[in-house]
Amino acid sequence: MPPVSPLAPAESASDRLLALADRCVQCGLCLPACPTYTLERTEAESPRGRIALTRAWERGTVPPTAAGDGHLDHCLGCRSCEAVCPAGVAYGELLTEARTRQRSRRGTRGRQLALEWLTARPRLLAALLGLYRCVFPALPAATRPLPRPPAPLSAPAPSPSLSGEAVALFAGCVATPYEAALRDAATRLCAATGTPVRAVAAQTCCGTLHAHGGNAGMARQLGAANREAFAGVATVLTLASGCHEAVRDALPDGITRDAIAFLHERAHLLSFQSCRERVALHLPCTQRNVAKSAAAVRALLARVPGLEVIELTAGYGCCGAAGTQMLLDTSRAASYRQPLIDAFERSGATRLLSANIGCRLHFANATSRPVQHPLEFLADRLA
Repeated sequence: MPPVSPLAPAESASDRLLALADRCVQCGLCLPACPTYTLERTEAESPRGRIALTRAWERGTVPPTAAGDGHLDHCLGCRSCEAVCPAGVAYGELLTEARTRQRSRRGTRGRQLALEWLTARPRLLAALLGLYRCVFPALPAATRPLPRPPAPLSAPAPSPSLSGEAVALFAGCVATPYEAALRDAATRLCAATGTPVRAVAAQTCCGTLHAHGGNAGMARQLGAANREAFAGVATVLTLASGCHEAVRDALPDGITRDAIAFLHERAHLLSFQSCRERVALHLPCTQRNVAKSAAAVRALLARVPGLEVIELTAGYGCCGAAGTQMLLDTSRAASYRQPLIDAFERSGATRLLSANIGCRLHFANATSRPVQHPLEFLADRLA
């Protein structure tokens, strides 16, 4: 892939968007990799089509329309097109810039605004989800947008005295109540490698949800808050692949690590009990295309004696969660999810493993079988 020159800081937003769009040579190699194109089979639902559309809007050759906005809205932001692009188009950056300009032109929906406001306040969100947990059994199925949050964990056992340099875990927003068991699992796995974990209380949402919704200003504010919260920390581990890029870009170079990749590098220090079980592994788009820890999770699971791993590859290449899309466009999101759920149910696997919180919440709304992060599964099988 040819190197991509950084854009000059002095460029206007319009120049920046056009420069990104003009890198596309319209070869069409992205089409087979694109979930929305695979589902719809229309050019406007492909990366090439969206790039052409945003370029035309920016140059004023085509007026914005509701139909055109819909095609941009449908993009899942999976970045699979980047993995196959011979011209090195930074499609993720282009999409964020296009949606920022789209938002300034047409505004945004109230539900999106509410989600952005709540996720920027993780403590309030955690309190509301605690209430949601209490009333969940009494709610009609149609009014349960998310699976029931787990019960709060009891106080963790005191950590052993470890001599390694401490790392910090990035918790995020919705994951704060949903992933307490995962954070405990990651702490135990790190301890098994001699790595202590320190708490960082002042952290907040990574801002990915805001950036994908075109709210670039709020995404920058949240990034700055996290940069201040993690000041002085040498290594920050991300547990959700969907948060990884935003955290990495907000913090100083080199300190953000995907937790799976970090533990894989220390896998020789980990020992697991034999486990005669078949599990289904889902590789989120962000894990494959951004965090790039798919090989690491495969290798860690392969260290469990007797474990059989079935990778879920059915469907369109994305589960459809896509941040807020599983909440704001539920039927469309479900159409991407269903082939994967069908494959999971047919596989005979006892549980589904996925490294992104959004994907797991999306899956958990469609199956009664356990849905876990791979690290939670591995920690429960430490020897």
